[in-house]
Amino acid sequence: MPNTHLTDYASSIAYLFPGQGSQAVGMGRSLADASPAARAVFEEADDTLGFALSRLCFEGPEETLTDTINTQPALMATSIAALAALEEALIAGDHTPPGAVTAAVTNVFVAGHSMGEYTALVAAGALSFADGLHLVRERGRLMKEAGAQTPGMMAAILGLDGEQVAAVCAEVSAHGGIVQVANDNCPGQIVISGYKPGMEAAMATLQAAGARKVAPLAVSIAAHSPLMQPAAQQLRAAIDAAPITAPRVPVLANTSAEAITTADAIRAELAAQLTGGVKWTASMQAALAAGVTDFVEIGPGEVLSGLLKRIDRQTGRHTVHDADSLRDFVAWLGARHAPAA
Repeated sequence: MPNTHLTDYASSIAYLFPGQGSQAVGMGRSLADASPAARAVFEEADDTLGFALSRLCFEGPEETLTDTINTQPALMATSIAALAALEEALIAGDHTPPGAVTAAVTNVFVAGHSMGEYTALVAAGALSFADGLHLVRERGRLMKEAGAQTPGMMAAILGLDGEQVAAVCAEVSAHGGIVQVANDNCPGQIVISGYKPGMEAAMATLQAAGARKVAPLAVSIAAHSPLMQPAAQQLRAAIDAAPITAPRVPVLANTSAEAITTADAIRAELAAQLTGGVKWTASMQAALAAGVTDFVEIGPGEVLSGLLKRIDRQTGRHTVHDADSLRDFVAWLGARHAPAA
C-alpha cells in the first residue's frame, strides 16, 4: 500500500469507540503481538498508571478487569492500541512515537459510547492518551465510590420506543422516584437507571405496557442518572484541570447527539455526561445525515456494530479489535480505493 493518511479514505467514515460491557479477558493481545505500535500503547499505559494494565487486559483475572476502576482505562488502552495498529498499517514509513497515535485521524466524525467518549477525544487529538487514562481511571473510582454510598440499578428495556420509556420514567420521577433513560442505544433497546424503588416501579409499568423484555443489569451503579451527581461534581475538577484542546475532527456528544468542536464544549459535555443520558441512536442518525456511510468500531467487541445494524441496516459496519479484523479492514480500504481497471 502506498504512503497515505486516513484523510485519503475518510470522506464518509466515522470511528466509534466502545464503553463498558465490551471488555473481555484477552482483549488487545493479538494486536500487541502483531503490531509494535499497539504494543507501545500498552507499554505507555502501564508506565502512565504504574501497574501492569496490559497484563490485566491480556490475562485477567476477569473479576479484576470488570471492576469499573480498571475497566475504563483498560478499554481506552485497548481501543487506542487498535487505532495505533490501524495507523501503522496504513502509514508506511511514518514511525509515530508512542503516545502520539492520533496524528492521522482526520475522518468525518468520532464518537464513543459513554466512557468511550473519552477514547474518542483521545482519537480526535483533544486529549492526550496519558491524560485520558488518568481521567477515566478517576471517573471509574468516583463512580464506584458513588455506587457504594448510594446503590442503584440499571435495566435494559426491549421492545418499546424511547419516547414511551422516557414518559414512564418521567411519571415515576414526578411521584418521588429517581429513574431516567440512561442509554437510548437503538430502536427497541433502551437502558434505564436510578434508585431501586423508582426503578422497580418503572420496570413494572414498562412490563405492563408491553415491553418484550425487562432485564436488570448486573451492576450496582446507576450510571447516567442523578445518583452520579456526587461523582460528577468531583470529576468536574479533574476535567477542568486536564489540558483539553479543540479536536481535530468533530466529536458527536453523548448528551446532545450534536457535533462539538471546542475545548469548552468538551468540558461541558464530560461534566454533564455522567448524570445525563447517552443519545446513541440520535448520534448515529446525525452521522448518517451528515453523509457517513461506513462506521468502524475500534476496540474490543462488536457491541456498537450490533446497535448500528438496528439503527440502519444499510450502513457499512467494520471492526478493528484483533489482528484478523485489522487485516480485513485494511484490505477493505485498499479495495475501496483501488484505481479503476
